[in-house]
Amino acid sequence: MTTPTTLDPGQARTRLHELTVIDVRTPGEYAGGHIPGALNIPLDQLDGAMADIRSAAQRGEVLVVCASGARSENACRMLSENGIHTATLSGGTDAWAAQGHDLQRPRGAAKAKWAMERQVRLVAGSLVLTGLLLGLFVHPAFQLLSAGVASGLVFSALTNTCGMAVVLGKLPYNRSRQCDLDSARARLRNS
Repeated sequence: MTTPTTLDPGQARTRLHELTVIDVRTPGEYAGGHIPGALNIPLDQLDGAMADIRSAAQRGEVLVVCASGARSENACRMLSENGIHTATLSGGTDAWAAQGHDLQRPRGAAKAKWAMERQVRLVAGSLVLTGLLLGLFVHPAFQLLSAGVASGLVFSALTNTCGMAVVLGKLPYNRSRQCDLDSARARLRNS
């Protein structure tokens, strides 16, 4: 039987013991809570683990997760282009937690970080509001800031990518814990 393209949280939970779960969120998001047993391989480091993911996929089914499902869909598409069949978790870890399933947190992990999607909404909304206020009270040209952010959001929706999330992922807040890519790759080889 082949893995469907998408698993809902209930399906994933019942099959968790037979799946290799790869979490493509930032190390900070992963530390805030992840599906039990998930390996953290951030989306921007997926290329470096491609051979090990391929090896794991040949031995069993691979489930790719993120916060809401958008990054994991991108990861699945990227892996598929490299001949690796994977599935994504519908709704991501947000849906997993919303259905009452436990999230695992590393020992000594700091308080939960905001999800990347929430951070993007905060920054985008703040920039739009700032552009509008500066446009009203300082100079109308500042409204171009709001227009630029709006254009970026439309582009993000149309391409299912998010440049702002990539930039925010590089901030110290989101990189407080480094991803142990070597350990994740070793676990993929031995799973």
